Amino acid sequence: MAIEIERKYLVKDKRWRKYASNGSTLRQAYLLAAAQRSVRVRTIDDLRATLTVKVRLGPLRREEFQYEIPYADALQIFRHCIGVVVEKTRHELVDAGQRWEIDVYHGIHQGLTVAEIELQSESDLFPRPVWLGIEITGEHRYSNQVLAMARLAPGQSGRETIS
Repeated sequence: MAIEIERKYLVKDKRWRKYASNGSTLRQAYLLAAAQRSVRVRTIDDLRATLTVKVRLGPLRREEFQYEIPYADALQIFRHCIGVVVEKTRHELVDAGQRWEIDVYHGIHQGLTVAEIELQSESDLFPRPVWLGIEITGEHRYSNQVLAMARLAPGQSGRETIS
């Protein structure tokens, strides 16, 4: 079990790309998607898979239980999930000593690009990279869970990011 403390931002331009990893292809869906908890299955690069339980503890804090599962099991679990499968490429980069994850969404969520930073405490300060857009921490409409249920990315008709 781990406590996850993270902040999320829209990404406003492509400047992050020259510093980022090639990325991993993620596909994920939800067995349970409730206001305070979720159960998610995820595949990574069509090779590995995880099952994750998250419980919301506050605006920035979640308890997270994550387990490796056989890839074949994940494919079977996808058949029982609710909503749609969220598809994205996750890139990693370090900016000013801080590790960032950049998610570039595909499929029905094409055009949405989100940056996340995990923190040690809710009061941690960090420099904002120039490519970072508005903060969306706590805006549930941008959560992967809601994206899986909503079918369209927030503001999809007038793209909110340029990736």
